[in-house]
Formats: sequence, structure tokens, C-alpha cells
Amino acid sequence: MKINIKRFNSELSEQNYISEYSTNKSNLLQAIIEIKNTQDNSLTFRCGCKSGVCGSCAIRVNGVEKLACKTTLKDNDLIEPIKNSTVIKDLVVDVSHETFLIQRMGLLVSENNNIDKVTQQDIKKIDLQSNCILCNSCYSSCPVYDVNKSFLGPFSLTRALRYVNDKKLENKTSILDSIQTSGIWDCTLCSACTLVCPQNIDPKADIMQLQNISVQNGYTNPYAQDLSFGSFGDDFGGFNPNGF
Repeated sequence: MKINIKRFNSELSEQNYISEYSTNKSNLLQAIIEIKNTQDNSLTFRCGCKSGVCGSCAIRVNGVEKLACKTTLKDNDLIEPIKNSTVIKDLVVDVSHETFLIQRMGLLVSENNNIDKVTQQDIKKIDLQSNCILCNSCYSSCPVYDVNKSFLGPFSLTRALRYVNDKKLENKTSILDSIQTSGIWDCTLCSACTLVCPQNIDPKADIMQLQNISVQNGYTNPYAQDLSFGSFGDDFGGFNPNGF
């Protein structure tokens, strides 16, 4: 079968181009490994565990975020790097914003805080959000992050809920403070991130839960009193995700 791979090389005069390859492999990651080994050793991609655990092989197939190691190929599929990140070369992108977002939100827990009070039910409450593999598929699919790189985005907001619900964390105010601006109220609740998460995490539901927790702790939606929908198409600024 034929597959098309979008390439990027800053050293070439034609930096963006598409290369067509033939493969008899049905698995995408196996196919691009074979292509690199037998057809084009300049093809650059990232992979790790090859079993859907590390998230490093995240790409887009026909415009939809996937893990290459878990994707079955069809003839003439278009393979591209994930969106909303700087492409380093071919299918490899810069994902250093993960560290910046974690630091910005202060997502740390002292090891011994309330640890004697933690039950299995408490652990279960944060288990799903802890399964994030940092594949960045959610950021690639996010329409808000696409136009506003200061938006905290799905991964970091899901991670925020994981820490807000962590019983070991005594003071949650700093985290709640950090998600009010360019955070939970800026999300359009479109579910794009939920649809592409390989770990079946639901960032939309997590963000809605953070909105409820914020209201319970005295925070307010800054867009709640803006009843004008005229600015929606401009910058999401007049959009109220609760539909008011």
C-alpha cells in the first residue's frame, strides 16, 4: 500500500513537502521504521515503548491525532506531525511546553502531607488523570490552543484536577488561582481533546469539574455577565462555555 508522509527540513530550500512510500506493513509505526531502514534513512520520527505507554509516537493520520504504534494503516493515508507545536524535523515536534505548564501551575505535592489519611478510594479518585502519557494529542486537537498559546490547555487542566483531588495536598488555593486566567473559563468544551485521548481521559469533564470546584471556592466565570455573542468569532473572548 501507499502512504504519504508530510516532511519538514529547515536545511532544505523546499522545507515542507510530502513523500510517498510503499509498505506491506499494516501497523503505522512498523511501517515508518521499515521505511527508514530500507527506503529513506533521512525520515525522522520519535518512538519509545512501541506499545502505547510512552506517548512519544503521537502523530496525525488524515488530520486525526493517533499513536503510531496503535494505528492500522489504510492505502493513501496522510501522516503528519501533531499540530500546535514547533516541528523540529519531519514528524518530531518540540514538546518542552509540558515542563513550563507544570511549573506555571505549581503542581507539586509534599511527600508526607496527609499521607496517613489516604485511602484506596482517594487513590481511585485521581487514578484516571494520573494515566496521562503526555502524548500532546489533546493540545494538537485543541481549537483554543490553536489560536491562543497562553491557554493552559487540556493536559495541564486535567493534571490540575488530579492534584486538586489529591488528599495529600493541603493547600489547593494556589492551583485554583493559577487556572482562572487563560484556563478553565476559556475552554469551549468542544470535546476534541476527549475524542483523541489514547488513555480514555475526558479533559472536557475534568475542566467542567474544575469549574464547579472553583465556583464552590468563591471564584466566578469572568465571561458569565457578557451576553454578547458578537465577539465569538474574533478571539473566544465573549464566549461563555456554560451557554449563557
